[in-house]
Amino acid sequence: MRETKRKNLFSKCYDFTRADDIKSRGVYPYFKVIEESEGPMVYMGGKKVIMAGSNNYLGLSTHPKVKEAAIGALKKYGTSCSGSRYLTGTIDLHVTLENELAAFMGKEAALIMSTGYQTSQGVIEPLMSRGDYILSDKDNHASIVTGNFISKAKGAHLVRFKHNDIDDLERRIKKIPDDAGKLIVTDGVFSTFGNIAYLDKIYDIAQKYSAQVLVDDAHAIGVIGERGKGTAHHFGLNKEIDLIMCTFSKTFASLGGFVAGEERVINYLKHHSPAFIFSASPTPPSVAAAYAALQLLKSEPQRVQKLAYNSNKIRVGLKSMGYNVMDGETAIVPVIVGDDELAFKIWSELFKNNIFVNVFVSPATPPGKAMLRNSFMASHEDEHLDKILDVYQKVGKTLGVI
Repeated sequence: MRETKRKNLFSKCYDFTRADDIKSRGVYPYFKVIEESEGPMVYMGGKKVIMAGSNNYLGLSTHPKVKEAAIGALKKYGTSCSGSRYLTGTIDLHVTLENELAAFMGKEAALIMSTGYQTSQGVIEPLMSRGDYILSDKDNHASIVTGNFISKAKGAHLVRFKHNDIDDLERRIKKIPDDAGKLIVTDGVFSTFGNIAYLDKIYDIAQKYSAQVLVDDAHAIGVIGERGKGTAHHFGLNKEIDLIMCTFSKTFASLGGFVAGEERVINYLKHHSPAFIFSASPTPPSVAAAYAALQLLKSEPQRVQKLAYNSNKIRVGLKSMGYNVMDGETAIVPVIVGDDELAFKIWSELFKNNIFVNVFVSPATPPGKAMLRNSFMASHEDEHLDKILDVYQKVGKTLGVI
């Protein structure tokens, strides 16, 4: 009898050596430990570094009022709610923040969840039934992709359209039966390249084919739109867009997420979303921090303007040097360098000169589109930005990039 060769489930783990190879060359850019943070300046490896890779867009994670709010909630409620919102895990802070978020977004109601990643699947999956259709931009965030695949497993149809390609969206949606439920899902600001979805055109398609629209504004709230209210407000469509979701881990300087929309829809999610019902509720300090950040966003809209100024200064400066920088108007400033190895080398030289940025290589980017992903904060000052530009010019000339 022929012996069957048994597969070792962990073989792929032992075969994965790409990270080890990069570490051996001293250019590994990931999992860098931050020992202390002052906002735009952090300590890494015992040295002071300008942080140009954070999503702390309004610089609120170290704001005294945000920290004081978290400490106050910790003292009043403890470290955890020790249960799901559905049972014993709801405190008055949860309800207060939901009401404030709904009012800020111009929606009837809002629902907060324990993580931003969880929010996507917590919204998409319970809304989709067997035979319904999800139309999802191919560049949507991984959290949306997860929500899509969970929905597909329970019988929904998944249709992916080309990135920001409205013609492709219409080609695909017109093939769907008129009587089928349809949800168009898109990032508001795409997290890799920082470009904005054509939400006005997406809304027109939704109206034409009787679809609902869900927008992920993780990288948009606090960044674009009237008073930083996000993509729908950017296009003047805040009343028209059905659902807006967002994380707390960026502008809101905390952990968690929320979705805002019609009261009946939010009420349905509260009672049908497994990701919401079966997760421990957001901790008191994180909710209090997000609430404090929201109040600062409302009372200090100049932070949104400062963020736009900072990002544009770097965008214009790098382009004038000869770097391949994508046009945009968000906090994300991508520098396309093409080759993965070159991207690691540039990152290493920037870090040696006390500048930290993020490196995105394939498969996070298309092949040949490796990039340095710079992201900025309202708390960066001109001295930080000038230093970043000076170092980029020096490194670019040394490596022959510019």
